[in-house]
Amino acid sequence: MENAVADGHRTDNKGSNVLIPWNDSLSVGIQEIDEQHKVLVDLLNELHRAITEHHGSDTAIGILDRLVEYTRIHFSVEESLMRVLDYPGYEEHKQHHEQLIEQVYELRGKVGDGKHISFELLHFLKSWLTRHILEDDRDYVPFFLSRGVKASYEKRSWLDRIFHR
Repeated sequence: MENAVADGHRTDNKGSNVLIPWNDSLSVGIQEIDEQHKVLVDLLNELHRAITEHHGSDTAIGILDRLVEYTRIHFSVEESLMRVLDYPGYEEHKQHHEQLIEQVYELRGKVGDGKHISFELLHFLKSWLTRHILEDDRDYVPFFLSRGVKASYEKRSWLDRIFHR
């Protein structure tokens, strides 16, 4: 059963249908990036459910397409921040992004050619997402924080902003 959480992130209580349970070990410590990672995890879990519950290849392909598109958006956000903050590891990180996107497009092409989305594909997606978060993305966090990126964002009222700048 899916539950809505205050931050908009969905969780799934069906342990057997969750490929990647979100937990603090996946957090990089920057709320905005973590929220985007949660969307990627949700999409991967949705794809996993569609496959294990036999929703059909059209449904799975639609979810995979959304995963690919959101991944591109997320990578663009990260790369923009890196350029703005003059992150020294930008080129290498961007290259990792390009390699991952190329691999995902290649796999997406195979699915489009009539091959089924397999557990092998899910394992690959799970591995690259968790590896990318835990290794590549965690590398830039100390630099981002040292450049003034906030670890979390506050939702303050307009009245509070006026009187407490």
